[in-house]
Parts: sequence; structure tokens; C-alpha cells
Amino acid sequence: MITSLFQMVMALHGWPVYAILVALAFLEAAAFVGLVLPGETALLVAGVLAARGNIDLTVLLMLAIVAAIAGDSVGYLVGRHFGPRLRLTRLGLRIKTRHWDRAEETVAAHGFWAVVAGRWVGVLRALVPTVAGMVEMPYRRFLSANVLGGTAWAGAVVLLGYSAGSSLTHIQSILSHISLLILGALAAAVVLVVVRARRRRGVSAAVTADLEQEGDLEPTLRRPSLL
Repeated sequence: MITSLFQMVMALHGWPVYAILVALAFLEAAAFVGLVLPGETALLVAGVLAARGNIDLTVLLMLAIVAAIAGDSVGYLVGRHFGPRLRLTRLGLRIKTRHWDRAEETVAAHGFWAVVAGRWVGVLRALVPTVAGMVEMPYRRFLSANVLGGTAWAGAVVLLGYSAGSSLTHIQSILSHISLLILGALAAAVVLVVVRARRRRGVSAAVTADLEQEGDLEPTLRRPSLL
């Protein structure tokens, strides 16, 4: 069955391929479709079809890049409109809390670069644009990151599929390793930010306590007595 399905996909030509590609690349972040059906796979298959002569590579690249950028822009606008309450909507509740938390931590720690690098991690690719809107990242800043990340990601994945020809499984393996490396780096950076913030709070509390004991703080700045 899998073989027959693969053969059917490889037999596609022209506008049906473009239509499916544009829909998946656009809806990935615009409607969180990427959480269940990564657009990365569609881009890879489309690249393979371009290598086989089923579709035009130049048209494919342009459509893939435009669809990726447009989809993330819509995701941003959805997050900006609904704000944090989006997590409590029927659609928001269908998404696991840990996915929301990971996206929010990544955006908080990296901002611009979270939008750029998040393209390479499936969960982040679907949620980071919306979270960027939820936390009201300036749209110009988001758009710059979106254009940079969308162009690099869509172009690279399509060209990988094109270069691979029929070796789709091998390229998917490479991309999965890249995604894991980027996710690991982002997670390490988030942990580092949290640790540094806790250390700063600890140092600040210790200094305040020492000053209070030495009587160097003004009376109005001292903690109120419980007695």
C-alpha cells in the first residue's frame, strides 16, 4: 500500500503539486497544521518531483518561499489578535501545554532568532509565529526574521529534495538530525537564561539582606516588620 501511494505521488504533475505544496506550507503555522503534518515533507517530495521533471524548480521555489512567509505572517496576526487567551480557546486547548511552553520559552530567550531558527524544528515552526504575535513582538522585527527564516528553510529543503532525486528517506534522516541539534541548542540556551536569572535574583536578595543588617538601607526601603 505504501509503495502504491508513493508511486501515485511520484506520478503527480503540474498544478496539483503546486496547490498541495502551497496549502501545506501556508497552513503549517497559519492553522497549526504543522503539528500533525509537517510541511517539510511536502517540500522534500516537491523537490524530488522537480528533479524528475514533473514540475518546474524555479516556480516551486518561489511558491514555497511565498507560502511559508505568508503562513507565518497569518500565524503572527492570529496570536496578536487573540493574545494569551488563545491558549484557552478550543483550538488552543488541543495543543499540548508543553508545546506552548517550549515555544514561549524559545521566543522569550531568543526573540528574532527564535523565528529564524524555529523553522527547523517541527513544533516550533508551527507555534513560534503565533507566540511572537501573542507577546507582541514588533511586526517589522518579526517580518524580517520571517523572510530570512522562510527563504532559507523553504529554499534549502526544496533544493535538498531536488538534489536527492529519489533518495527521499536519506534526506529526511539528515533533516531530523539537524532539527534535533537546533532544538538541543535552543533548549540549552533557555536553561542558561533561567539559571542566570535565578543567580541574579539570589545575589540581589543576599545584598539586600546584608545592607538591612548593616543599617545602610533607608527606612522606607526596609522590609516592613511583622511585629
